[in-house]
Amino acid sequence: MKRAALPISTFSLMFVLSAATAQNSSSAGGGAQNAINGINSYPGPEFVRYEPEREALDRRIDLFLNDWQGSMPRHEHGSLVLRDILTRGDNFAPSEKGAVLHYGNFLAYGRLSPWNSTLPSRLERQQEVFYILGGQGEITAGSDTAALRKDIAVFMPANLEFVMRSTSAEPLVMYVINEPTPADFHPKTKMAVKDESAGHQRTPAGGDPYVVPGASGHWGHIVRELFSPADGLATEQSVITVTLNPLTMGEPHPHRPGQEEIWAAIDGDSLAFLGTEIRIQRPGMAYMLPPDATTIHSNVNASDRPAKFLYFAKFPDGDNWRHGAPAATR
Repeated sequence: MKRAALPISTFSLMFVLSAATAQNSSSAGGGAQNAINGINSYPGPEFVRYEPEREALDRRIDLFLNDWQGSMPRHEHGSLVLRDILTRGDNFAPSEKGAVLHYGNFLAYGRLSPWNSTLPSRLERQQEVFYILGGQGEITAGSDTAALRKDIAVFMPANLEFVMRSTSAEPLVMYVINEPTPADFHPKTKMAVKDESAGHQRTPAGGDPYVVPGASGHWGHIVRELFSPADGLATEQSVITVTLNPLTMGEPHPHRPGQEEIWAAIDGDSLAFLGTEIRIQRPGMAYMLPPDATTIHSNVNASDRPAKFLYFAKFPDGDNWRHGAPAATR
């Protein structure tokens, strides 16, 4: 079924946001009687602005958003079944749906059947992050073993042998992020395991009056840090979770060339605002914004429950992307 689009301009969206702000700060009795002062009517059509024509990229935005359920299964590490969501391709003009990654190798949905285990495996010239979405299990790498359950994240460095097991009657399901390693890269010798609920929560960098109380920035983003280059990432520079509380949204903004930023839904349905289009994003779906410095994006939680995302990114050279918390392994 084709998802509905909302062909409004960025100007129109910002006008609505500005009107809402003005409504809270202006009295209904002063000035012209229009929506800005709290009355649901406009004195004329000049209050609404539309772009003279739609950008061609806006009509192709669905190529940058994908769902694992539309992908064919493949196997990795023996019995781990992967369904690709985003794969290698072109940041600006993907040849097929989801083929948008320039720096990362892939983002996939993984499933390990109940009571099953992978073969002993080593990652060569690549590394992986496993973010557990459901089920129970354990993972052993070298002399370390860690329990797996929802919201546990594991960073597996290159060249380290590991085995993953499902230890319940439910399948062990996860997101899998795969990154390449440069030829001169020296990987870590131990895996890193993080409990997302205990991850360091960022605080706002400045005095932005629009940041929701308790959020980390970009208006409503609540950010918990998982992995950074300090933990051993070779290509990606940040793996975090971002939560939006009910009836909050992220600040609409574009990305510059060189920024590869992925948003994969973990919990809750939300609205993905991409360019002039709106799409419903459900768990199992992910997108990347075209980094053309023009197309804007935002995530909007219009529901009564929190919405949480797995986020990973490679930033343009010179950006301040470093995590503030030291790495922790176990």
